[in-house]
Amino acid sequence: MDTPTSHHTGLALAQAALETILVGKTECVRLALCCALAGGHLLLEDVPGVGKTTLAYGLHAVLGLTFTRLQFTADLLPADVIGVSIFDPEARGFSFHKGPVFTELLLADEINRATPKTQSALLEALAEGQVTVDGVPHRLPQPFFVVATQNPHQQIGTFALPESQMDRFLMRLTLGYPDRAAERQILAGGDRQAMARQQPALLTGTDLLALRARVRAVRCSEALLDYIQDLLAASRAWPDWGSGFSPRAGLALRDAARAYAVLEGRDYVLPEDAQAVAVAVLAHRLPTADAEREVRRLLEAVPVP
Repeated sequence: MDTPTSHHTGLALAQAALETILVGKTECVRLALCCALAGGHLLLEDVPGVGKTTLAYGLHAVLGLTFTRLQFTADLLPADVIGVSIFDPEARGFSFHKGPVFTELLLADEINRATPKTQSALLEALAEGQVTVDGVPHRLPQPFFVVATQNPHQQIGTFALPESQMDRFLMRLTLGYPDRAAERQILAGGDRQAMARQQPALLTGTDLLALRARVRAVRCSEALLDYIQDLLAASRAWPDWGSGFSPRAGLALRDAARAYAVLEGRDYVLPEDAQAVAVAVLAHRLPTADAEREVRRLLEAVPVP
């Protein structure tokens, strides 16, 4: 019988397995799992070859989710993502053929190499867990988790994601280069993506839904909610920012902090949980240069209750 204890054990095993696959990136692995638990979607932004796709394969493996990898390119059409209605002459009507978005974990690889029109095909899926074709809504499988990767904007052939779409991702992570010891382990070892594909499942989709229910039940004290509101208010008065964080950003910070508390084995949120996830949750919502540094400055400026 599944219990909170067994789920927590499965989470610990899943994290350990992911750390074996993605060497030297303990905090990135932890935040990626946190994003999955919170019911949000994950954006991985970095140069090619540092493990973005490998992390997505690893998450699919340890969480035991059905998986589709969709390579975004300039000639990809919205119908290639969500599906299309095709006329059936025998039935004398249209039937909907589901696209690759109908899966539990979708890897939207190099999402910013597709045109804005194709990128926007994911907006409804990210926000509402459904797609609408010819006026008919189609619910997506649950759990539904999008892991999107994107290359730096200065690279040739990329289209910047608009703010409205960036805002639909709960977290953005930058993996960065491994340190020397981790890189030596990578160079001396085998194919990390092959290792991810061979990794047995440690949880199931049903387990993930149960964990998400636990996350929603985690207690947030009045003091913690005051702290989140203080961060939002301070951001709106912060010098040189075009705009501050929206209530949706506050909800995202609350949900991610709850998920981080579950990873820590607690049923209540501490300010340290909100601080641990704040950069990943908030920085991509800022239209400013060096947004991660700016969020850290904000955290230093707002007193902790």
